[in-house]
Amino acid sequence: MPSLIALPIALAVGWIVSGPGAGASAAIGVAVVSLNFAAHGTSLAWASTVSISTVHAVALFGPVVRIGVIVGLMFALNTMPWFSPPAFGLAVMPGTLLLLVYEARLTIRGVGGLLQIPADPAAARAAEALAAREAS
Repeated sequence: MPSLIALPIALAVGWIVSGPGAGASAAIGVAVVSLNFAAHGTSLAWASTVSISTVHAVALFGPVVRIGVIVGLMFALNTMPWFSPPAFGLAVMPGTLLLLVYEARLTIRGVGGLLQIPADPAAARAAEALAAREAS
C-alpha cells in the first residue's frame, strides 16, 4: 500500500525541513489522504447496495463532503501550537494527485473491470414484469 511508504517519507522530510511539528503535520496529511481514499471506496461500496441513484449521489456529493471534512480538520488542527498548515497542505495536495495517478494505473490494468453494480430494484421489477407480460 503506497501510503505505508509515503507516511514515513512525509514525516522525515517535514522533520528535516522544518522540525518535528512539520513532520507530524505532513504525516497527518498523508494519513488524511489515505483515509479519504478509504472513505471514498467504502461510501461507493455501500451506495452500490442501495441503488444506482445512490451511487450517483455519493459519487457527485461525496467529494464535496470529504473535502469539507479535510478543511475542517485542518482548521481544528491549526489550534494546536505544533501544527504546520503548509506542511499539511504540501502533503495533502501532492498526495492526492499521486493517489489519483495510482488509481488510474490500477484502472488501466483492469482492476474493477469485473465489478457488477446491482440493478436498481425498481428497474429490475419493471424488467421482470415486462418479461412476464411478453411470456403470456
